[in-house]
Amino acid sequence: QVQLVESGGGLVQAGASLRLSCAASGRTVNIQAMGWFRHAPGKEREFVAAINWSGVRIYTADSVKGRFTISRDHAKNTVYLQMNSLKPEDTAVYYCAASPRRSWYNPGGATGQDEYDYWGQGTQVTVSS
Repeated sequence: QVQLVESGGGLVQAGASLRLSCAASGRTVNIQAMGWFRHAPGKEREFVAAINWSGVRIYTADSVKGRFTISRDHAKNTVYLQMNSLKPEDTAVYYCAASPRRSWYNPGGATGQDEYDYWGQGTQVTVSS
């Protein structure tokens, strides 16, 4: 089992920055990749960004490309989501997820929620206009 704990959410004004952190513990040796998803009220949960454990492969949703950056600290078993130029439409609960699956590397795998077996509890990000 892998446990994930997110932190760093909050209430900010449009244009501000936040950095989310996700600390993994437990059987982290099984992790192939980690990702961030978000769930806004009235919408389905959507993919934001993902990174494989070596940091070589990175995927970012078009809606946040150029503003959000995913990174990882292997030694700390932690993944970060740096969010700049935040907009009100970025308001959502942000979830960290971990994938132990080799199929994550298949086309479309990184963005598919079904590829992730472990999920954090979520952290709220609210961006006011």
